[in-house]
Amino acid sequence: MEFVVATRNQGKLREIRAIIPAHNFKSLDDFRGITEPEETGASYWGNALIKAKTVFLETGIPTLADDSGLEVDWLCGAPGVRSARYGGFYGNFERKINLLLEELKDVPYKNRKARFVCVACLVYGDKVFFREGILEGYIAESPRGTGGFGFDPVFYLPEFGKTVAELPSEVKNRISHRAKAFRKISELLH
Repeated sequence: MEFVVATRNQGKLREIRAIIPAHNFKSLDDFRGITEPEETGASYWGNALIKAKTVFLETGIPTLADDSGLEVDWLCGAPGVRSARYGGFYGNFERKINLLLEELKDVPYKNRKARFVCVACLVYGDKVFFREGILEGYIAESPRGTGGFGFDPVFYLPEFGKTVAELPSEVKNRISHRAKAFRKISELLH
């Protein structure tokens, strides 16, 4: 069965294809004239629904979308649902990472607890499904690793002794917040 993933983010698309390899996934790049919907929702669920529903209505093809974010306890859950626009640096994760590290400067390791949250949404016909995935960790003091994307270079996993960006993609695609959410949603794909 064919599905559209409501994204132009090729890193995200690669990750989803690796997590759910049994299906044919197209992205917004495969369609002319469809723009990626703006994330105007107040929650991960709202943003995922906006994207999935908008693209489904434009294509008529079952659509998967997600919204994800980084929640840092010391920052009262920020950047959270605004992670993509954190600090006003849309799409520039190097600047976002630098801002995050500056905000956590002098904060001890034990207080740098954080989590990645992903809410995946599937829309087809009049049916809407949501699934959530969470990955717990800490914010490292400096970026490490070259894999992944987004905040991966500073998201430290003590059980591995590495940041997400230092993990092999097979491991990341097994444990990540996105992997957890999309594996749950894949149970609905026939």
